[in-house]
Amino acid sequence: MNLAERLDLRGGRNCWREAPSQYEPDQLPQSCDVVIIGAGVMGALVSQRLAAEGFDVTLLDRRASSTGATAASTALVMWGADVPLTHLARAIGVEEAMRRWRRVFSAVELLNHRIATLTLDCGWRARPELYLAGDVLDPDSLKQEAAARVSAGLPSEFMEAATLGERFDIAPRDGLLSSGSFEVDPVALTLGMIKAARSAGAKLCYPYEVERLELAPEGVRVHCENGADIRAKHVVLATGYEAARLFLPEAFSLSSSYAIASKPGEAPAWCENALIWESSDPYLYARATTDGRIIVGGEDEDFVDAMKRDALIPEKQAVLAAKAALMLQRDDIQFDCAWAATFGGSPDGLPAIGRAQTMARVLLAYGYGGNGVTFAALGSEMVRALIRGEDDPDVSCFDPYRAFGQQDER
Repeated sequence: MNLAERLDLRGGRNCWREAPSQYEPDQLPQSCDVVIIGAGVMGALVSQRLAAEGFDVTLLDRRASSTGATAASTALVMWGADVPLTHLARAIGVEEAMRRWRRVFSAVELLNHRIATLTLDCGWRARPELYLAGDVLDPDSLKQEAAARVSAGLPSEFMEAATLGERFDIAPRDGLLSSGSFEVDPVALTLGMIKAARSAGAKLCYPYEVERLELAPEGVRVHCENGADIRAKHVVLATGYEAARLFLPEAFSLSSSYAIASKPGEAPAWCENALIWESSDPYLYARATTDGRIIVGGEDEDFVDAMKRDALIPEKQAVLAAKAALMLQRDDIQFDCAWAATFGGSPDGLPAIGRAQTMARVLLAYGYGGNGVTFAALGSEMVRALIRGEDDPDVSCFDPYRAFGQQDER
């Protein structure tokens, strides 16, 4: 029996490199300080952070790095969560909601500094973010959301429809304009972080199918399918949407999401290459890439069956293209990529980061929610503090076993 689920994580043709150049795997050591299971974007950021601190890190995966769900990410690096701040405040209280959002905002700031320090070439660009009124937050509710964000010290402002439409050259709609968001190539980011981790002494070992974990006097013994094993003082589960369900609560659920992308050179299609998303269900989002592609996504479905998911790609491509034409006031964009992917969410739109309840020295780092890259940055900081035994005042905010409160109907 495998420790983590095995899923067909994506189908169709995405716009990132399908077969990125991979590093030759290292030989599996007998022991180390930290084993990280999962070499996607979460595992990459955690491994780099720990290796830079001097920990002896081994990164394990059943496949080559960045060839799972990471390659299907559309990588809008934002600090605004899927569950609006005002909705979260009604569920858990204003101060607690603001505390969580401020910590997520800080994680994006720290990631920006980290990428600059490491001089990673990963298409990292600062972009304004537009959050448009919809059936989740109408214009009046969006004004309340803007006031809540400002009260929390977060850089957002309400914009009237006419002003927003004129500035960004999209269909006029009331919205929030925020700063502090970024775009990135998720594959290049992941591979760049792994390269930096290996330069600091981390080992990347694949393909290794982890079967089980065993608590041992010296820490945790990681048993693999081929009979190999490795001892570690700590284990971090960063297996993404192929969750280790013995550890991750069922509240963190899976669905299917869809995206389309144009050929290079179609962007810019609106001003300032803003990151655009709707406060709607189903939602729509759009962004541009550094090579001039336009990416549009959304239209989530509440199932994960890969055959059923992928069979809907042509239909979803047509729906997304039609919605994009209305939003962008353009019907001449040629989309040549369309894909579907497994996607993880949580009741409060926030990730699962913290210690496992059922086994000592095991930590969970799952970026479920709308902001996978952002949550990977947050996870790397929090995992570091937990392993070092440092007090992180926000550890309870993202604990995998937290109470979620009564969420609003959306």
